[in-house]
Amino acid sequence: MDIRQLKHLDNLVKYGSFTRAAEKLNLAQPALSQSIKRLEQSLGVTLVDRSGSRQESGIRLTAEGLALHQHAVLILKQLSQAEAHIRAMAELAKGEVRIAVPGMLGSFYLPSRVMAFRHQYPDLKLSLFEGGTRDALRMLEQEEVDIAIITAQDLKPEFESCLLIREQMVVASSPEHPLATNEAVTLEQFFAHELVMFKPGYFHREWMLSRARELQLEPRIAFETNLINLIKQIVSQGFAVTSVLEMVVNERDDIIALPFAPPVHLDLHIAWKKQRPVSQADRAFVEFLLANK
Repeated sequence: MDIRQLKHLDNLVKYGSFTRAAEKLNLAQPALSQSIKRLEQSLGVTLVDRSGSRQESGIRLTAEGLALHQHAVLILKQLSQAEAHIRAMAELAKGEVRIAVPGMLGSFYLPSRVMAFRHQYPDLKLSLFEGGTRDALRMLEQEEVDIAIITAQDLKPEFESCLLIREQMVVASSPEHPLATNEAVTLEQFFAHELVMFKPGYFHREWMLSRARELQLEPRIAFETNLINLIKQIVSQGFAVTSVLEMVVNERDDIIALPFAPPVHLDLHIAWKKQRPVSQADRAFVEFLLANK
């Protein structure tokens, strides 16, 4: 039994005779008759009561034929819906993009691009999951999202990826802080002051702490929070300094952004699993981001 035979049975019922059904299906009548017979033989039952098939009232189905036709109607309807759904996804008229993003990118890099993407593809749904880079990596590995923005250090052989941005990491301080007069800040100078840092799970925190261990220094972490606006307030009021991506500091902030000496850059990639099919919606979003860096 196959879909083609179910379509033949449905048309036979719909048009009431082998002749009219064959015409609608663009088949020769003997071919339609043979198709129904093969279906009966495969099931071991009689589906059409042929003794009444020539009556004006049209063909009659047996009890088995009626039961199969009920299933056929449901199957063909679901098939039609599935085809329409997939066509809509292929035409980007339906679909969902699930992406995990690090907090700083979610707050300062993506908003304008997400709005622009939504304007271009108004029928697609965007589901963004914001957290640390480690959260983004975990969600991608566990297939809770389809794509994620992760660091170059997190790339694995099972991922496909493209470089999204290369951003400088800077020291953020208040204009009155002792470091504010520096042209650049060494790691030793940075760790000599009280710090406000993201909680564990953020790559740049792990990177900073690993540098401290290499220098055999003990970081003076005075505040821990994942709230970027709170971090900026703490910094602007001179309570601590921090390290952030350069994009986080803007002209409206009462904050000085100083490069490290030597400079430190973070490569962020957009990645997805090789063995997981990428939907048209996901591919469109990736291509949009790469074209609008």
